[in-house]
Amino acid sequence: MDHLVLTVIAPDQPGLVERIAQCIAAHGGNWLESRMSRMAGQFAGILRVAVPAEGYDELVDGLQGLNAHGIRVLVAESGIEPSCTWKPIHLDLVGNDRPGIVRDITRLLAEHGVNVESLTTEVAPAPMSSEPLFHADAVLAVPLTLSLDLLRDKLESLADDMMVELNLRTAEE
Repeated sequence: MDHLVLTVIAPDQPGLVERIAQCIAAHGGNWLESRMSRMAGQFAGILRVAVPAEGYDELVDGLQGLNAHGIRVLVAESGIEPSCTWKPIHLDLVGNDRPGIVRDITRLLAEHGVNVESLTTEVAPAPMSSEPLFHADAVLAVPLTLSLDLLRDKLESLADDMMVELNLRTAEE
């Protein structure tokens, strides 16, 4: 079996996921995992699909054919998963919204070899003041060679400078 990673975006409408699933099934593919969401009138997702080698080209052609229905699909072959040389750490952040929060946090993470495995963000009004609050929830892949205390100190120092609350926790916490 070959494995594909698909990125999908289309104007949101009922039946969109079914149309994609039908295309995959019709070409012998198997839908393995996905993350999908509606945002600002668009529907976007990323998914992993397995397909027999002999059906690969037909599936890719079928997925590209969804463009006639306004569904754009970007196809990539899945890579080899690296051996586990990292530990998962959860990051929660909340603070007054301002430009550059994601840039500043991810810059520090990249400088220390930390990979962002998943990231969810939103801006919502604060309960009492209705001021816009930025919320981020992430799962980080922290190298086993990096001290969690060092990473925590660096992130807390940055959080103080940015005036945001930041919490790091391991899967056990």
